[in-house]
Amino acid sequence: MAKTAFIGLGVMGYPMAGHLAAAGHDVVVYNRTEAKSADWVRTHGGASAPTPAKAAAGAEFVFCCVGNDDDLRAVTLGESGAFSGTGRDAVFVDHTTVSAKVTRELSEIAREKGFAFVDAPVSGGEAGAQNGALSVMCGGDQTAYDRAEPIIDAYAKACRRLGDSGAGQLTKMVNQICIAGLVQGLSEGLHFAQQAGLDGRAVVDVIAHGAAGSWQMSNRFDTMLDDNFDLGFAVDWMRKDMGICLDEAKSNGAKLPVTALVDQFYADVQSMGGGRWDTSSLIRRLSRT
Repeated sequence: MAKTAFIGLGVMGYPMAGHLAAAGHDVVVYNRTEAKSADWVRTHGGASAPTPAKAAAGAEFVFCCVGNDDDLRAVTLGESGAFSGTGRDAVFVDHTTVSAKVTRELSEIAREKGFAFVDAPVSGGEAGAQNGALSVMCGGDQTAYDRAEPIIDAYAKACRRLGDSGAGQLTKMVNQICIAGLVQGLSEGLHFAQQAGLDGRAVVDVIAHGAAGSWQMSNRFDTMLDDNFDLGFAVDWMRKDMGICLDEAKSNGAKLPVTALVDQFYADVQSMGGGRWDTSSLIRRLSRT
C-alpha cells in the first residue's frame, strides 16, 4: 500500500480518491473548497491538507484532477503549490484533461526537481469514476508509469502508456474528436427517426446490435429521446476539450472539419443555456431549428 495525495475533489476526483482509500492506500486530500475535503474525510477516512504543498508532502504518489491548464498551474506551481511539497523520487500523476504544452512544461519542471510526471487523462465520465471503471491514457517515462499503474488500477478498467510526456493528453484529444462526431451523428439519427414517425426506442433496439452501435447509443439514447440532459459530461467541459484539440491541430497540421463544426454546434447549445447539459444535448439543438 502506498502513501498518496489527491488534489481536486470534483465530480471525477472525489470518487477516484475514494477508490484509492478503499484499496487500502494512505490518502491525504486537498480541495479548493475545504468543506468538500472535510466531507470526503468523513466518508472515506484519511486526512485533508490546507494546501496542495502540504497534501503532497511525504507522498510517494501525488494525483491531481482539476479543471484546465490554469487550474493545473495554480495547484502545482508557486509557494503553496504541490510541486513545492512533492519529494524527490515521487511520481506526480495528472488526470486533468489539459493541453500537451502545459503537460510537457510541468514534466520538465518536475524532472528538474527530481520527481516524475505522468500525464494520465481519463475517459468514462462520472459513472466510470464512481464504478472504478475508467480508461486511463498515459504519457511519460516508462519506469514512472510502471510504478504508478498498480495504484491507478484502483479506479481503472483500462490503463496504458502511449508514449513520452504529452502522449496521454494527445490520446485524450483523439478520444474527444471521436466522441464529437459520434454524438452529432447519433443526434441526427434519432432526430430523423422522430421526424419520420418511427419509434426511436425500437429503432435503437435493432441498430444498436449492428455496425451503428456505440457506448453513446447504448447509454444515452433513452435520455436523448426523453429530452433529459441533467446528467453526464457537461457541454462546457466538452467545449474546453475541443478547444484543446483544435489548438493542437493547428500545430500538427491535422484537419478536423467535423470537429470544428460540432464545436460550433456546442456553442449553439451554450447559447440556449445548456452549458451544464450533457453532451448528448446536441439533439435539442436540432429540435429547436
